[in-house]
Amino acid sequence: MPELPEVETTRQGISDQIRGSRIAEVVIRNSKLRLPIPGDLDEKLRGATFGETNRRAKYLLLETTAGVLLIHLGMSGSLRIVDAFEEDRKHDHVIWYLEDGRQLRFHDPRRFGIVTWAGDDPLSHPLLCNLGPEPLEQEQLGAVLFQSSRGRSVRLRDFLLDSKVVAGVGNIYANEAAWLAGIRPDRSCGRIAKERYLRLGTAIRDVLSRALVQGGTTLRDFVNPDGEPGYFQHTFEVYGRDGEACSRCDKLIRRAVKGNRSLFYCPGCQK
Repeated sequence: MPELPEVETTRQGISDQIRGSRIAEVVIRNSKLRLPIPGDLDEKLRGATFGETNRRAKYLLLETTAGVLLIHLGMSGSLRIVDAFEEDRKHDHVIWYLEDGRQLRFHDPRRFGIVTWAGDDPLSHPLLCNLGPEPLEQEQLGAVLFQSSRGRSVRLRDFLLDSKVVAGVGNIYANEAAWLAGIRPDRSCGRIAKERYLRLGTAIRDVLSRALVQGGTTLRDFVNPDGEPGYFQHTFEVYGRDGEACSRCDKLIRRAVKGNRSLFYCPGCQK
């Protein structure tokens, strides 16, 4: 699933290209995504002009003169800007036709994404209003996580995946950050000391920043708006490396399935 770095990569890729572009038509080729696409999207957006493209957690907020589009890439979604002569692909579910002849296309083979309307006050939308802090904007992230973890017993990995605790940190980056901080991802979050949370907060910000520079992670479907994959997967320390030697202590990386998701850790240097 695209996580914060992949969504931010998408935002950066489309923002300058669509800003100031006028929408000629919106065609919904398949409305059956995770949430049904509003049937009046064309009526709302025809003739409107794109403004800024923002991000909140794993959601994209596309401002227009008519209101704000809210998009989630789901498991396999991507946004691309193409020329009109490029043939439609099977899973191009929504196409915004721009007056300059280009098209913005939402492509989602697994149809678990979201394209919906957030109106004039997007941050009050039910999908956004309860989200936790943005990790790359919260300089005191470790202290925030420590306070949020008190009295809780869930494993650390699951604690970090809770979007009400911190926004946009998915399974890949939670595992990688836990390794960098030297903390086992299956430890009870409420039993981890503050000094270790301070290291974890720094590690989360470091891992996300490095992933963003690499264009995110592509394990299967993700491509940026230019159709290029991310490259952070080539620098993984633990994720997907079970049975391989840890680069820090040479112990073999282990994998466990918890909560229907894999977690990865080194039994030698993560405590």
